[in-house]
Amino acid sequence: MSGLIGALAETVAMAEESQVAGREDHTGLRRNLGFRDLVVYGLLFIAPMAPVGVFGTLDAKSGGAVALVYVVATVAMAFTAFSYAQMVRVAPQAGSVFTYARKGLGEGPGFIAGWMAMLDYLLIPAVAYLFAGIAMEALVPEVDRWVWTGIAVVVTTLLNLWGVRAAARVGFAVLAMEIVVLLVFVVSAVVVLVRDGARRDWWSPLTGDVSFSLAAVLGAVSVAVLSYLGFDAIASFAEEVTGGSAKVARAVLFCLALAGVLFVAQSWLVALLEPVSSAELAADPGKQGSAFYDAVDVSVGGWLHDLVAVSKAIGAAFAALAGQAAGGRLLFAMGRDRRLPHALARTDAGVPRVALLVAATVTMVAAVWAARRDDGLDHLVSVVDVGALTAFVLLHASVVGWFAVRRAEGEPNWLKHVVLPVVGAAILIAVIVEASPEAQLVGVVWLGVGLVVLAVQGATRTPAGR
Repeated sequence: MSGLIGALAETVAMAEESQVAGREDHTGLRRNLGFRDLVVYGLLFIAPMAPVGVFGTLDAKSGGAVALVYVVATVAMAFTAFSYAQMVRVAPQAGSVFTYARKGLGEGPGFIAGWMAMLDYLLIPAVAYLFAGIAMEALVPEVDRWVWTGIAVVVTTLLNLWGVRAAARVGFAVLAMEIVVLLVFVVSAVVVLVRDGARRDWWSPLTGDVSFSLAAVLGAVSVAVLSYLGFDAIASFAEEVTGGSAKVARAVLFCLALAGVLFVAQSWLVALLEPVSSAELAADPGKQGSAFYDAVDVSVGGWLHDLVAVSKAIGAAFAALAGQAAGGRLLFAMGRDRRLPHALARTDAGVPRVALLVAATVTMVAAVWAARRDDGLDHLVSVVDVGALTAFVLLHASVVGWFAVRRAEGEPNWLKHVVLPVVGAAILIAVIVEASPEAQLVGVVWLGVGLVVLAVQGATRTPAGR
């Protein structure tokens, strides 16, 4: 971990600007991000302590098998990360899955992939801002969580408008703080477990604290995916990275692998410290949002509770900063290709400020609305992943379409370009099937609206500038 911090410390070093070979950069975005900048953005968006906010929900949904949920989610996302690594080399442009699906499947599916990913990129920052508000309210209960939530949106939006490089510098400091707090938590938890023993069976984070249900685990995976969404956002910065798309692919895979290890370890530890059963959490949704903090408070002490809360408040806000930046670039790419209003494609000093302000406005409305409701977190978390999962399915299909159907790169590698994407898509479809009915309904409605928009535009229209 110290090696990672040392590597990330070099984030502030300026890298030489260069163009991807054979491609003219006409978008107005500046190439000034290196591999370490991408890692910082990815880890910021993912957040090293992401399980803090959703631990109670996952524990309740999975019957206590919360570590297994993260193992399955990591495997599921590994297939997706591999497909991202394949396609970012094909299309090293802003827009991420929107761009990749256009390449592999055509204009219509490309628009739908971007449309579904938009639901994810606009709502995930809202969840992160809400986590920040909940954490700050735990420290300063006199101020309502919606006020803290709004403040977090304003501060991070200003940093994003300042520019991607400046935000990365500030983000490095926040990320280093989160890693230090995570290490303090791990050491403290291990000391307590060695001294006092575990409150649940040592293997219950894998098997459940009452009984095991695969359907319950898969249902929880649909929520756990929320913790990982961020490694994919790295691809949104493909037009702003120096030295080519290989850096983006490596950063995607590195961030996912590291996040998986961190999530499994900390969710296992806190599950062993949890003073109430998963059934009790399921029966009282109001306790789920603070379950991680409560377990730490009871088992270790109020000092660690406060430390984790401060870290989560700041870390969640900056996770939202990275998510907002990625969402703005998705809107920018779709506006540039005239699949959304072209005004979104305007840049100012290399920053897509119009797209960022639109993303920030939508996020602010969703986050403050949820913060003012007791069940707001549950509503947001339950629906936010469906758009991303659907877009990821289309991402896998685009790998098959580009390499195996169109054979645009010559003879395909059947394992890399067919078997792995098909398996990855099948896993994601299974997770979508096990998602909550509310999440499925939101996904279907959003998809329906996207199909109407696509029909009005005309799926075969050639985008401007292509």
